Amino acid sequence: MSTASVHGHFDFTQQSKSRRFWKICTDAASGRARRHPSAMIYAQTELKSERSMVNDTRQLNRMAVLTELLRIRPASRKQLAAASGISAATVTRAVEQLIAEGVVVEASELVSVQRGRRAVLLDVVADRAFVVGIDLGASNTRMLLADLVGTPIARRELVTPVEADAAHLAEWLASAAREIAGERWQRVAGLRLGLPGAVGRDGSTISNAPNLPQVEASGFLELVRAAADRPVGADNDANLALLGEQHFGAARAAPTAVMVTIGAGLGAGIAIDGRILRGARGVVGEFGQLPAGPLGTRLELMVTGPGIMRLAAEAGVRLDSPADLFATDASEPVRALRAHFDQAMLIVLTAATVSCEPEVIVLGGGIAKSLARDLGRYETVLEHHLGAAPRLLASELGDFAGATGAVVAALHEVYRGMGIDERAFGDLPVATADEPEPEPADRPR
Repeated sequence: MSTASVHGHFDFTQQSKSRRFWKICTDAASGRARRHPSAMIYAQTELKSERSMVNDTRQLNRMAVLTELLRIRPASRKQLAAASGISAATVTRAVEQLIAEGVVVEASELVSVQRGRRAVLLDVVADRAFVVGIDLGASNTRMLLADLVGTPIARRELVTPVEADAAHLAEWLASAAREIAGERWQRVAGLRLGLPGAVGRDGSTISNAPNLPQVEASGFLELVRAAADRPVGADNDANLALLGEQHFGAARAAPTAVMVTIGAGLGAGIAIDGRILRGARGVVGEFGQLPAGPLGTRLELMVTGPGIMRLAAEAGVRLDSPADLFATDASEPVRALRAHFDQAMLIVLTAATVSCEPEVIVLGGGIAKSLARDLGRYETVLEHHLGAAPRLLASELGDFAGATGAVVAALHEVYRGMGIDERAFGDLPVATADEPEPEPADRPR
């Protein structure tokens, strides 16, 4: 298939228009423009239009080739032509442009093809740029450094300095990001923050973050940007955890999915047809705000770690940690508390199910780790009440689901700047390299 048929930029009408344009240029150059000055003006306008059309076509071809290379890397020129539907000659020109830009490189490895011919494999220059994904939690902060194709380079878990004010928290985040990047910091193209609160559609209005209220301070993200001297974006932590699971985890094969995170807080991210659902103020999925208990007790106070400890204290039941609630040999008072927890948890899962009829609900966070053996039981109850139930799955990315999703979001922003086709973002990045082991949680520095 030719470039013309793919992009529709060249047709007989335009070719005829081009011939008329060159005739006008000839007439103008021959002196007729003195008698008809509008001819020269028209010629100049047409020249700009023709050049713009050619440049647009080149950029479309560049975008198509680079997008396919990110999808199927490494790949030969022939493979890129087949994948993109663009002619081999056009692919070659686009590749030459990308190599000149330093975005693509010819790999040293050769592959055998038919009739004894050999083709050079092309690949993206992965270390051309890096991103840092950050999951800022009320207890711990997880960071992940990745290259341009999404390969994880380093990850770190730190204790969040919850006593710091907004300015010092911003400085701490920037310092920790520099530290994880090390000598690669100069090539870090951006940071993405997952926050334990609602992030508005404008990407800067933050609310409903009771466990880390500093992030609600006016201009918090601007403080982080100034401290890091890098582009910084933000989203709700559950949204980013879902994005991570969609690309690399339990929600890979589920276009419509919900991610429920239960730890120090309760949140949920919702995806419909592969796209994260967002509202103007960012409160989509804030099921923890639903009044469910006596006197309107919110769900967040019934299923989260702090909520479990508070309810136990009110009932006069001793728990050393929230994990004690899920012990198989628990005492009768603890089992009674567990029954109340299960009722609240089923309300959360019912709300998630009726919100969008997801194919799967992925559960993550510290409390969710204790629920793995109960997911089948929860499914049975949901099916009994609703007639059908989504699959309930434990997070495959664990504690780093949010940081992984933050990397994906940061890379999408970089790809957008590179001219990658946004319609391909659902497939990108596709790196499958093993993640590095996280460093142990450190005290804040």
